[in-house]
Amino acid sequence: MANSSKKRTVLKTLVAQFVEQQKNNNTFNYRQVAYAIGFTAPQQQRAVAMALAEMAFDGELVETTPGKYKSPHRSNIMTGTFVRRGNGKNSVITDGDGEMIFVAERNSMRALNGDKVRVNIAAHRRYAEPEAKVIEIIEKKEQVFVGTMQVEKQFGYLLTDSKYLAVDIFIPKSKLRGAQDGDKAVVRITHWDDDSKNPRGEVLDILGKKGENDAEIHAILAEFGLPYHYPEAVEKAADKIDAGITPEVIAQRLDMRGVTTFTIDPKDAKDFDDALSIRRLSNGNYEIGVHIADVTHYVTPGTIIDREAENRATSIYLVDRTIPMLPEHLCNFICSLRPDEEKLAFSCVFEMNDRAQVLDYKIARTVICSNRRFTYEEAQEVIETRKGEYVDEILTLDRLAKILRAERYENGSVDFDRVEVRFDIDETGHPTGVYFKESKDANKLIEEFMLLANKTVAKTIGLPDNKKKPKAFVYRVHDMPDPEKLSDLCTQSRIFGYKVKDTGTPQEVNGSINKLLKDVKGKGEENFLSTLALRAMAKAVYTTENIGHYGLGFEFYTHFTSPIRRYPDMLVHRLLERYLSGGRSVVREKLEDLCKHSSSMEQLATNAERASIKYKQVEYLADHLGEVYEGMISGVTEWGLFVELDDNMCEGLVPIRDLADDYYDLDEKNYSLVGRRSNVRYRLGDRVKVQIARANLDRKQLDFALIDDRHPMRVAEDQMGETISVAQALSSAPKKRSRMNKEKTRSRKK
Repeated sequence: MANSSKKRTVLKTLVAQFVEQQKNNNTFNYRQVAYAIGFTAPQQQRAVAMALAEMAFDGELVETTPGKYKSPHRSNIMTGTFVRRGNGKNSVITDGDGEMIFVAERNSMRALNGDKVRVNIAAHRRYAEPEAKVIEIIEKKEQVFVGTMQVEKQFGYLLTDSKYLAVDIFIPKSKLRGAQDGDKAVVRITHWDDDSKNPRGEVLDILGKKGENDAEIHAILAEFGLPYHYPEAVEKAADKIDAGITPEVIAQRLDMRGVTTFTIDPKDAKDFDDALSIRRLSNGNYEIGVHIADVTHYVTPGTIIDREAENRATSIYLVDRTIPMLPEHLCNFICSLRPDEEKLAFSCVFEMNDRAQVLDYKIARTVICSNRRFTYEEAQEVIETRKGEYVDEILTLDRLAKILRAERYENGSVDFDRVEVRFDIDETGHPTGVYFKESKDANKLIEEFMLLANKTVAKTIGLPDNKKKPKAFVYRVHDMPDPEKLSDLCTQSRIFGYKVKDTGTPQEVNGSINKLLKDVKGKGEENFLSTLALRAMAKAVYTTENIGHYGLGFEFYTHFTSPIRRYPDMLVHRLLERYLSGGRSVVREKLEDLCKHSSSMEQLATNAERASIKYKQVEYLADHLGEVYEGMISGVTEWGLFVELDDNMCEGLVPIRDLADDYYDLDEKNYSLVGRRSNVRYRLGDRVKVQIARANLDRKQLDFALIDDRHPMRVAEDQMGETISVAQALSSAPKKRSRMNKEKTRSRKK
């Protein structure tokens, strides 16, 4: 008994120490605490859960929601970022702890999404959702919205596409800028009085008529605050730049024009920012050059071109176009490593043996001349047929790349090999078909040598030979997986008979994940478990604080290989030149600000890319209303099931309101919706049949109707034996539907 009491005391002390270390007053659950203090066994984790519950009961912790805790020492007045939602579920994300607290509309002071606010947090009530009231708008964020104009004689309204605003924006006649009814427009909110239902605004730009391809694509970019035009002044400055590859410039570089060199890129690429060279050395080893376009030779800090590139931070790849980071004259001509043209490059040149071991390397500015431009398809054909131009060189690089890849996985790199969806587009921008982009040997060949160059550059600066303190540098880092999500993956995998480690070294954990992904290939549980594994992973970001790249299993990693389309790569090139010539370290704080900006812009670009894909998916399936497809449940939420179709990877929602045969509860732990009476379970990864029910282009939203044999009501047959659609079956039984809705209402009241 005494021993048991002593263990509880030790555990409580460890938990209390963990709580004290939460400087930002974060919320946490028992799994996070257990992981942090090294209690990994199920019995130990249960003890941690009990200790937290006891501490909350004694007032030593606050239980914000069931199972979530935080330190009770917190001021009621806090600052944070306001999050406005079109469904009225506004919130504030508090500074420091990052907690999301509900703000009712009546308590919002008309704050808009992204505004910095000061809030008063209501006194805590056990098991009640925390609530905050905005008492001051500290800093207003510039608010720009995209939508469709509705114009009357003396005024107009913008019917917004935004999920952040539930009301339309009123625009006086003097602020319309010639906007016509049905125009797609960009509008800025000028003010919003407390006693006004609608904010007032002014038209900033008219994108075109609703439904026109260019107008809709530009609207997506504007929605995320991304540029859809290139400034004329920047284009003119770029047009004045000459390649300038003079004998004097060549004399200062490593001349590799005589070495066999080629590029391998997508068939529609114009900005070739990397090339490979290969030759056999007299000692029998290979010299392999990874040559990267020397953008920073032409774009110097502080110029109008550099400022624009810094602001954009990345090129944006939408369904039907590329929005470049650099002006076309530079990215497609001067810097692009086009065949049969002398080009300036920044290169990693490796000496490798037949076992793909790097025996020596050098990083140098070079001049090259590409002999051939390959598409991925052309290079793949050479690999598969073992015939074609530069067959020996390509086959050698492929063989070495496969060795590098195998070693990378052996050392803990995670093997996520996802298929990407692409569209066939007609001359009007309308999608006519869907195809999948798969990563084959030619793609992986390029990938491995780019990874090798990035890793080498990062290690050169991050681990200097002289054992001095590393100088400030840009790293591409990837944090460890979310402990709770990794534990969920472990638990769910065990149900299917697989073992995934949620503790141990990164190499051991990632090795077990790779084994899982390999073992589930082609099996019914593949979709479910591979999706869980992907969701457990953190997002990669840019930073000056190197923590390594967990997903790749690299201790040092950066982005060096794509300066035409990524600003961090330009920063890396500049830092490399500075440090390799003996220069002092740059100011870390300023570099970190650029890293954060680049990470933020990368995320916005990714969101815009996904939105453009989603728009084309909706546009494509709008031509296929009523058709039936097979698919996989790709998401489970309280408002319905997301289903990804097999034929085209388009994703839509089966709204929970349309599952009228039963009342469904969300089982978050098991990623399922479960029927109360029938006990029918729809789980992430399940195979289902759906019918295309609705396609809303304005909201980029697809609604599916579930066709399933788990319930007799899902598929009905009329007296003639013809199949009735789900929508027809539901509409033909209004009384049944009404009873279900009443039951749902009663259940919610309970």
